[in-house]
Amino acid sequence: MSKNKDNKVKYNIKNAHYAVQKEDEEGTISFETPVPIKGAVSVSFDANGDITPFYADGIQYYVSAANNGYEGDAEFALIPDQFREDILKEQRDEKGVLHEVSDSGDTQKFAFLFEFDGDQKATRRVLYNCTATRPSIESETKEENVEPGTETITISNSPLANGRVKAQTTVDTDKTVYDGWYKTVYYPETITAATQSVAETQASGKKVTVGEQR
Repeated sequence: MSKNKDNKVKYNIKNAHYAVQKEDEEGTISFETPVPIKGAVSVSFDANGDITPFYADGIQYYVSAANNGYEGDAEFALIPDQFREDILKEQRDEKGVLHEVSDSGDTQKFAFLFEFDGDQKATRRVLYNCTATRPSIESETKEENVEPGTETITISNSPLANGRVKAQTTVDTDKTVYDGWYKTVYYPETITAATQSVAETQASGKKVTVGEQR
């Protein structure tokens, strides 16, 4: 049961970040430090997954609901060049020009972090195992009033091998976790591994320093 008042409403998308996702030969997932994406305008993600009913004894005997993650659009004032390089795999030449190359391979998987304000406390979210499409190229002529254009990418989020899809904070989330949400991707397996490593080091009798815990 919650120790604090739950949010009654949500509003305002902000603090969008992405973190490059990595996977080693053993299938261990890790994430680089989150990078901010300034100018978030809107996000809208629909759940992916079919509901499959099973009939027996003349009734709907059992219903299964598949969780295949989420897919939707994220709109920004502009997609940062760093995101284009890190995630969309555009290539920067020695003259500082970005190139989109058709044979550059698949886009980079990443974690997508953002938050919505609430009447009690902002809810921070992370979607794991994301891929992104290229934004469209469009703009309009300048008229009497300048109306900035925006750029939109479609983000697909699918379950990791361990089943994890997303995570979000609550009004009761640990302060250290909440405050550090955009410093390190919150991924329980990574935390468990780090905790285990520290425990083993301490058990061996070796002095553990902050720098050695990572």
